[in-house]
Parts: sequence; C-alpha cells; structure tokens
Amino acid sequence: MKTPKRIQPLIDDGLVDEVLRPLMSGKEASVYVVRCGEEIRCAKVYKDAAQRSFKQAVLYQEGRKVRNSRRQRAMEKGSGFGRNQQEAAWQNAEVDALYRLADAGVRVPQPFGCFDGVLLMELVTDDDGNVAPRLNDVSMSAEQAREDHALMMQYIVRMLHAGLVHGDLSEFNVLVDDYGPVIIDLPQAVDAAANNNAKSMLARDVANITAYYAMFAPELAQTRYADEIWALFEAGDMDPDVELTGLYEDDAEAPDVDALLENIMAAMEEEQERKARQKSAEEGEDD
Repeated sequence: MKTPKRIQPLIDDGLVDEVLRPLMSGKEASVYVVRCGEEIRCAKVYKDAAQRSFKQAVLYQEGRKVRNSRRQRAMEKGSGFGRNQQEAAWQNAEVDALYRLADAGVRVPQPFGCFDGVLLMELVTDDDGNVAPRLNDVSMSAEQAREDHALMMQYIVRMLHAGLVHGDLSEFNVLVDDYGPVIIDLPQAVDAAANNNAKSMLARDVANITAYYAMFAPELAQTRYADEIWALFEAGDMDPDVELTGLYEDDAEAPDVDALLENIMAAMEEEQERKARQKSAEEGEDD
C-alpha cells in the first residue's frame, strides 16, 4: 500500500521497514500494521488538532504539566508555540501512560516510542497471529463476563493507584486476546489528583465497562464499584491488589443534586460519542 506521509520519515530512519495495511481509523488517530525487521507492530498516526473530533479535550488536559517552564507558560497562553507544545504533550501522554500502566500491572500494548506524532507499539494478536478483536465484538458466558469484569475493575484500581484515570474507557477501547482484556487508547488519560473531572470520568469508565459485561451477567448492573474505588482513593487506602466487593453505602447526608445532573449529562454525551466512535470504527474497517 502507499506509505502515509507521516510514516515515511520512520521508514527513512530505519524504524519501520514496510507499511502492510491500515488497521483502523478513530477520532484522534489512524492505525496501521507495519513491519519492523522481523516484528509485526502497529503505528498509530495522531491526527492534527484541527482534524481531531475528540470533544472537550480541555477537560482532559487540566492538570497536565511539562517540566520546561517556558513551554508550560506558552501552553497556558495559547501561543502558536504553545499550541505545538500542547499537541506534543497530548501525544506523549499516551506513551507515558503506557509505560506507567505496564509498570503498575495493567495489560496495555508495549510501546516502542513516539516519533513526530507516530506511536510505534505492540500489535495485540491472538495465538494464531490474528489481530485481537475489540471487546464490543466479543460475546461470552456469564462466568467469563464476571471474571473479566473483575479483572477490569482491578486494572482501573491499578490505574488509579498509578495516578491515572483512563477517561474514555469503554468496550471500544479494550482488546481481547487469548489471555484476556488489554486496555488501549490513552492520549486523554488524566491526572487523578490534579484534574477536577477525574472522579466523574472514573465513574463513567466504570459504568461503560460494567454495562457491557452486564449484558452477559445482568447482576453486575447492580454493583457500585466506582463509588467503592473512589472512596478508597479519597481515604488514601488505595492498594493495587485490593479485593473489591462492588458494594457501597451512601452517607446519610442529602444527595448532591448538581453532581447527579452532571453525571446524567456526561452519560448522555458519552452515549453520543460512543455511537460516533462505533460509526467511525466501522467506516475505518470498510476502507
């Protein structure tokens, strides 16, 4: 196939030998299957900010800092240089998150570096070498659903223990190989301690994942893992291997109506975005 312009410099530098085929196209990037020596990997080509359709990106960027104070000031002012630095920070956030989460015991694709807006990483496959399907394409028994849901809740705990919330987690951002779920797509991962939206984002992540598995094990819909996990986080009792129960008792105080309305609106927006992601993914597969 014709080599995408953004990948050509990696071929010129010997990082990639050949682009084999497109894999998928999403709201923030296009992914290609590439050959690097004897290894088959994937190259995630980030779209420019003007082409991305990721909504409310500013909410995800809250709390992100760069070490260079001049770059940080430029990003805050929104100058041309600052926008370029903001774009680089958006791309590097995924690389940093992949390394941090792998160290934390979360299954994610192995990264091999980000080069001028192109992330080289492991291609997740099954034992036969076929590209692993997304969770939304997988059916399972009730027992398997309960087992994989428990593992995903553990991964969310480990992410939070590492200081991160995925922020866009759903059945479309999880691959399933022969060993279980693998979490992907992390450029929007947020700093749990520095982002004021972290709690609502974690609640949405948990709700999305739980809703999918609950289609096969309906009792999961009655669990309250998000409340349980966040309560542990706020109390400073986060343990990456904590045994969760899915149970949570509300305080006797009056409900926070504003927070409830905020969660409802966020859920409605998420549903619209999920439909858009599914349509975009289907169009990418048809290309």
